Amino acid sequence: MNVYIVIALYLIIVNIVGFALMGNDKKRARKHMFRIPEAALFIVAIIGGSLGSIIGMKVFRHKTRHWYFTYGMPFILLLQIAVIILIHFSPVTVAFL
Repeated sequence: MNVYIVIALYLIIVNIVGFALMGNDKKRARKHMFRIPEAALFIVAIIGGSLGSIIGMKVFRHKTRHWYFTYGMPFILLLQIAVIILIHFSPVTVAFL
């Protein structure tokens, strides 16, 4: 299997998880149940689920009043895009076995 396919599948899965966590946390907030820790939401975004988390924030209208989410999630996404661009144009090549 191609490395790019594996990376794409990973990113799709982790973004679906980020989206689902935002929806699940919103549902739990409405029912006054035990909430998903904010650190867990940020960890999912940092490991590649930032786009799904941002879309989940918008769709479910969740965590949009917290400045560290409204600015933090897009900042994480921009950092991830910058890292991908830097890796893509890097003169160093990495060979996977």
